Amino acid sequence: MGIFKRNRRAITGFSAVLLFVFFFVIFFRLNFTTVVVSGDSMLPTLKSGKKVLVSHAYWLVGPIGHGDLVVLRSELHGEYIIKRVYKLAGETVDSYNVPTSWLLTMGPLKVPEASIYVLGDNRAISEDSRTFGPVAVNRVIGKVVAY
Repeated sequence: MGIFKRNRRAITGFSAVLLFVFFFVIFFRLNFTTVVVSGDSMLPTLKSGKKVLVSHAYWLVGPIGHGDLVVLRSELHGEYIIKRVYKLAGETVDSYNVPTSWLLTMGPLKVPEASIYVLGDNRAISEDSRTFGPVAVNRVIGKVVAY
């Protein structure tokens, strides 16, 4: 009889571990995703073909801030792009980094509410906010948490 109780507890302990692993996998799938880098606009930080871990659970990883890498839905190409946050809503973009369509006679460019201004690390070839302007926060897939 003592052996039967011990086996029953072992099965219960094993079941608890399986449940924990199951819930961890579900939690991870709902809050994180992986994205493969394509192109050289984020060199030297990210090379083409590199996988990055992205989270949209800001309550886990903190809000989007200066210098964060974010994944965006591109309106131009219908794919994802990875860029670095340069300015947040309400901040002024310096004249060297304003969009090509922005005329200096229009005054300083202030990032609109619920938007961010993003730049690629390899600015010489990067297609970023200098090309398409500020990005609405609702186009952000998530924040890169590991690369």
